[in-house]
Amino acid sequence: MRHSIAKIIYILLTFLCIASCKKDAKSNTVDDLKAENRKVIGTSAEDLLSDDIYPKLNVELVYFGLYKPSEESITNLRTFLIERLNKPTSINIIETSIAEPQGAPFNTEEIKAIEDVNRTEYTDGDTISIYIFFSNGKSSNDSNTTVTLGSAYFNTSIVIYQKTILDIVNTDPDISLVNLETTTIHHELGHLLGLVNLQDDDIHMDHEDLGHRKHCIIEDCLMYFESNTRSAVMQRFSNRSNISQLDPLCIADLQTKGGL
Repeated sequence: MRHSIAKIIYILLTFLCIASCKKDAKSNTVDDLKAENRKVIGTSAEDLLSDDIYPKLNVELVYFGLYKPSEESITNLRTFLIERLNKPTSINIIETSIAEPQGAPFNTEEIKAIEDVNRTEYTDGDTISIYIFFSNGKSSNDSNTTVTLGSAYFNTSIVIYQKTILDIVNTDPDISLVNLETTTIHHELGHLLGLVNLQDDDIHMDHEDLGHRKHCIIEDCLMYFESNTRSAVMQRFSNRSNISQLDPLCIADLQTKGGL
């Protein structure tokens, strides 16, 4: 009888141990997935550009309510990725609507906390993932005269300050929402792709603007640094009909890392 009881206890303990180990493994897996997407900006440039390790890409667009990006800007985003990334198998854009984040204006740590709660797509298996949050609040770095339109803050993470973009567009009817939105999204994506010389490994280092590091010195380039004063931003985009493009030197840097 004692032997039977001991055997039953042993079986129960073994089962609990296995269940606990599985739970820990799952938890560690989630932590590992998050860690893979919390690296320094630019460190995943080759993984994003080439198909050597990740032939597939997920882009998760996260927003609350009316802060969703325009359909045309989403189409432009897909076109930009197809033109620049060597991902022949799949580029998948996923939209995630969330509850309204509280506490705006947001600092970087708060933006990271919003991602931690709401991001659902992580780099895993043969798929690398990008997260883009369209913020319902402004940046805490803004002042009465300066604005922040967007920022890349992890290797696969971007925030677009959509409230700021909408406020600017509503102030001046001559400013195109699509142009302002698309240019901001593409510029921040450029940083995720390593531009300009983010990891000090570009082949054309001479086109980095040493006065505004990690930006391009070519004025017409998408990665050119432009003033972030509200008046300058409004003047730059008022009556603007085109969306900034990457210059040949930036494209060559992307191609060296496996891009198109």
